[in-house]
Amino acid sequence: MLRRATTLLTRSTIPLRARPFSTDVAETAPADSTFSDAWKKVVPHIDPPRTPLTFMKPRPVTPSSIPTKLTVNFVLPYASELSAKEVDMVIIPASTGHMGVLPGHVATIAELKPGVMSVHEGADVTKYFVSSGFAFIHANSIADVIAVEAVPLDRVDASLVQKGLAEFTQKLNSASTDLEKAEAQIGVDVHSALNSALTGKFY
Repeated sequence: MLRRATTLLTRSTIPLRARPFSTDVAETAPADSTFSDAWKKVVPHIDPPRTPLTFMKPRPVTPSSIPTKLTVNFVLPYASELSAKEVDMVIIPASTGHMGVLPGHVATIAELKPGVMSVHEGADVTKYFVSSGFAFIHANSIADVIAVEAVPLDRVDASLVQKGLAEFTQKLNSASTDLEKAEAQIGVDVHSALNSALTGKFY
């Protein structure tokens, strides 16, 4: 038994194919020739429909050296707050904690939690309160931040935040079903994060 176990442990293994990094992906989208060829065999007199690959823009070239600025795109479902904005740094409220993103940051995907996102441009700092979303940090020093809701922090009414926090806290204490508790807890979490942002506990 011991000899068999030793043989299994020393047996050569087949190397696994490593997952490519974003920098290894071709800068131009490859043509979907497999689909086109299959289409032409079935209906050769009609042009094949365009696939998602047709609409993909070429991936921006990853610079050989770290740029001095970070390019930020900050979008909401109904608006674009920042589009290709060059800044020094952005701090996002990730679910694992606040994360500072500088030019040359490693490629990362981060889930956002209710909190403050601050955009640093020289001596100017613009702060937004975001409810949730995702941040996509690319190897070419481009950051795409997608939020469900966001508002500049200086436009938040502190009195309404306190009122909302009290209302949702009361709803949470009186909730009788799991759905009511979940909805009330979300309200408490968001208003608590808003209150913390206004009192300076976040960036």
